[in-house]
Amino acid sequence: QVQLVESGGGLVQPGGSLRLSCAASGITFDLYAMGWYRQAPGKQRELVATITRGSRTYYVDSVKGRFTISRDNTKNTVYLQMNSLKPEDTAVYYCNARYANTDYWGQGTQVTVSS
Repeated sequence: QVQLVESGGGLVQPGGSLRLSCAASGITFDLYAMGWYRQAPGKQRELVATITRGSRTYYVDSVKGRFTISRDNTKNTVYLQMNSLKPEDTAVYYCNARYANTDYWGQGTQVTVSS
């Protein structure tokens, strides 16, 4: 059974930081490209960042220079370090694992940026 379990969300003030984690089980983790997506209320889910098997990264323009995606294949875990958070970063953040034509999703973790 495949599981992606996100953690690390919460309430933070503008300018603050959070680190999201996604622990994967039931997959051969190092074969998968991993990603973080987010969905704000009333909006479609959007890609935030991805990291390939070879640790090549991609970021959506709105988070470049503020967010960092990384992976630890020994722990089957992908991380999203989020700095300089803005109210517009408020959303449910979802972990994604992709290999060939197969996608797996986590249940999401809420990030709220508010004073």
